[in-house]
Amino acid sequence: MSFRSIEQLLRRNSKTKISRNIVDGVHDQKEEQCVQSLRELLLASNQLPEKFDDYYLLLRFLRMRGFNILKAKEMFLNMLKWREDCSVDAIANDFKFEEYDAVKRCYPHGFHGVDKFGRPLYIERIGLVDLSKLMQVTSIDRYVKYHISEQEKTMSLRYPSCSLAAKKHIASTTAILDVKGLGMNNFSKSAREMFVEIQKIDSNYYPETLNQLYIINAGTGFRALWKVLKAFMEARTLAKIQVLGTNYLNTLLEAVDPSNLPDFLGGTCTCPATGGCLLQDKGPWTDPQMVRASKAAFGKGQKSFNELTATIACESFTGCQEPSAKQVDSTSRRKRTLGMLLKDDQDGTDTSGNILQKQVGEQISVKIQELEDCAAQTKETLQTLICKQQELTSHIEQLRKILR
Repeated sequence: MSFRSIEQLLRRNSKTKISRNIVDGVHDQKEEQCVQSLRELLLASNQLPEKFDDYYLLLRFLRMRGFNILKAKEMFLNMLKWREDCSVDAIANDFKFEEYDAVKRCYPHGFHGVDKFGRPLYIERIGLVDLSKLMQVTSIDRYVKYHISEQEKTMSLRYPSCSLAAKKHIASTTAILDVKGLGMNNFSKSAREMFVEIQKIDSNYYPETLNQLYIINAGTGFRALWKVLKAFMEARTLAKIQVLGTNYLNTLLEAVDPSNLPDFLGGTCTCPATGGCLLQDKGPWTDPQMVRASKAAFGKGQKSFNELTATIACESFTGCQEPSAKQVDSTSRRKRTLGMLLKDDQDGTDTSGNILQKQVGEQISVKIQELEDCAAQTKETLQTLICKQQELTSHIEQLRKILR
């Protein structure tokens, strides 16, 4: 199916809550036009890998560059080059951070539940970092690779799981940075190098994934340091940051429910398991059922919501070959998952689901006919080219005879 066909189908026919939340009220017409223009520009130069043919991913680069399509293209291509140069896919799939527990003990940080909108909540207690111990148990290079692997996990697992849990598109994170005790004196050269490198990665290669950053317990020492750090940050990122002192709780509670806020920040969560709140990676992405549903819905890599139904309904319709038994079985499971996701809140009927299923079936039939017509045209074109090749071969032979 085309880049927009399934989304248009859902707009016209679906009345389910999840479809409304996923599609309606998310896309802006001008943004859609910009995304389509950027997409066509990349496709024309064969610079859009299938993995990154994603509406929301392209939109993030456009937003970061003020919807300047050429600048967004340049930034996107720089991201692709960085991924290749740094073997990001290998880091995401194979990198093992054996020192994870040791790092967490001297650098308390981690994901912990969601904010009131359903976004992942990330917390750092950077004021408690023991830099000497941190550099003993890991290195800047390994920590940066760990950060990249966590970013990849957020994109491929945390956001899809949160989206399904919230029944709306989630593509950004709310973060809390506790800087109590942090200042110029204890922000070492190693810490500065690590900060600059991570900031560069996040801004250039994972743009527009920050919803809001709350910096809390900011004292005089940190505010002096903050003047230096701001020089390394994008203006759009700075606009999403609030620097708060010790009277921060009311502001945090506007964004985060107390049950998702650790008690050391004024919330009610204590996470009794070993390691406390910041070692749990608590969130919808750790729920086995939610993980299975997100994997079934989005598959491997990033999938945009406007491809959600297409990915599932057309899983075995990706080429001219007949699907294998394994593919058919996988498709059946994914279709069942889609059916569960699109139920209309247990209202006693499945009319909307049946209508949607029928319309998707009709859309697939139309696409089959289109591809059959395309195959016939391709065959005719090939036959013409073969005839031309034979004519050229004949002319070449005649010219060779003249030379002899």
